[in-house]
Amino acid sequence: MQIEYDRGDEWEPVVRFDHDPESDFGHDVLEEGVHMDVYRDGEKIDGGEVFPPMPPSEALSFAEEHLSEHGERYVKRYEEWHGIRNQ
Repeated sequence: MQIEYDRGDEWEPVVRFDHDPESDFGHDVLEEGVHMDVYRDGEKIDGGEVFPPMPPSEALSFAEEHLSEHGERYVKRYEEWHGIRNQ
């Protein structure tokens, strides 16, 4: 689950939650906690957030609620980082 930003010619990730214990890039939310990756200039940066471990069935609801509550703040930060003025 993620928030993306429409840059006109492409969509870029802003933040992303992922759960895929089999992937080198995914996380096992039950073991490692819920990871939210943060992106700048199309690249994942250090400093994402880690939330407590939980069953995968709860992690999806948690991610939805978190992005619903904090998504606007993440988009504003993305716009500031990229010099985008929301008109």
